[in-house]
Amino acid sequence: MALQFEAFHAGGLAPGWNLLVQGHSDSGEDQFEINFLSETGDIVFHIKPRFSSATMVANTFQGGRWGQEEVSSVFPLVLGEPFEMEVSSDAEHFHVHAQEHKVLQFAHRHRPLAAITRVQVLSDHRLAQVELARKGLSW
Repeated sequence: MALQFEAFHAGGLAPGWNLLVQGHSDSGEDQFEINFLSETGDIVFHIKPRFSSATMVANTFQGGRWGQEEVSSVFPLVLGEPFEMEVSSDAEHFHVHAQEHKVLQFAHRHRPLAAITRVQVLSDHRLAQVELARKGLSW
């Protein structure tokens, strides 16, 4: 899989950050993933659509091994069609939406959240847009 996008923010990417990925799922079945990484290189949050099983898989890779996989069968993506995925974070969870459907909620397994400093999008699909933005927080 090719690295399509990478961003670094020393102050941390959660909570309050939002990642939007738009593309076209046209090259192979399962060649797409999003990884949020800590400053030590652990994958704090990994999300991967699996077209072959119509599931969305989330996990962490910390201390050299994968954690307990969480699987959602909410799968609004269609192979060969344009897609949109959005990942956001609050103080307790990562939230994943695809095609405006809530796909899954993944509890943070890594603290402090400020240590999540990098995001990568790996894909062999054609990506039209990747946008990383800090959402305005209201008090």
